[in-house]
Amino acid sequence: MTFKLSRRSALLAGAVMPFAASLGAAPARAAADMLGSSTPVHMRFKLGGFEVTTLRAGTGTSDNPQQTFGLNATPEEFAAVSAAAFIPADRSQNFFTPTVVNTGSELVLFDAGPSAAGTTAALAAAGYTPEQIDVVVITHMHGDHIGGLATEGTLTYPNARYVTGAIENNHWAAAGNENYDKLVKPLADRFTYLDDAGSVASGITAMAAFGHTPGHFVYHLESEGQRLMLTADMANHAVWSIGRPDWEVRFDMDKPAAVATRQRVLGMLATDRVPFVAYHLPSPGYVEATATGFRHVPVGYQFMLNG
Repeated sequence: MTFKLSRRSALLAGAVMPFAASLGAAPARAAADMLGSSTPVHMRFKLGGFEVTTLRAGTGTSDNPQQTFGLNATPEEFAAVSAAAFIPADRSQNFFTPTVVNTGSELVLFDAGPSAAGTTAALAAAGYTPEQIDVVVITHMHGDHIGGLATEGTLTYPNARYVTGAIENNHWAAAGNENYDKLVKPLADRFTYLDDAGSVASGITAMAAFGHTPGHFVYHLESEGQRLMLTADMANHAVWSIGRPDWEVRFDMDKPAAVATRQRVLGMLATDRVPFVAYHLPSPGYVEATATGFRHVPVGYQFMLNG
């Protein structure tokens, strides 16, 4: 491309340059400090009459992700799928994303996070206090979902009632699990135990999604015709779980059941075009079916149009 300078432009430029020179050169400034990477600590959007806030309760980098994901894939296949998605095959970033739902009458927290400190800091950044939480829903009882329930015997959410699945609770009660015995068992008289299709509150319904744990639930939200799924640990990675739901995951306790659950729930999300929030993904999104599984489509501005 060629640019031409007109005679008028040249004359104007010539007139300005001496004036600029008379002002002197701008003094040198020290470079600004490097501030490090940052990511949003919460995302808030409307869902009909609900207000939904996802919280970044923590994040961390790990090596050798195929020790966790794609256990039944070859290293070559794992590397190829990773490269096609523009991510490395030897490192991964994990996220911990509790979600707060304001129904208009109750403030409902889904999962307590790996620690009270991380979750309450994210709550504070989103404008909430632990004392405001009316309901705590535990999707399943792995440590990174119940770790934030208490600190040294002090309840993090002292005014809340607690909800979890009956099958999930019964499994861990019989398992002799240290985290369960320390964090969940003391709250037994404050828990409500749900079966499949049980209700947390109007518009919030439990859905069996077993496999990751024996009683793992996902939750369907609907308000004023708008829908959202909170899928917890049904799929823990956008590429290695959603992209390839047939790949086995180390932390899935019943791996064939977990694969079947991913196929079923992701298929429903894709068919109904329902957005979802996954506990270990960095942001909400949608899924579409592909020849080998599904494709994760992160949310853009769609939620901003909800009002």
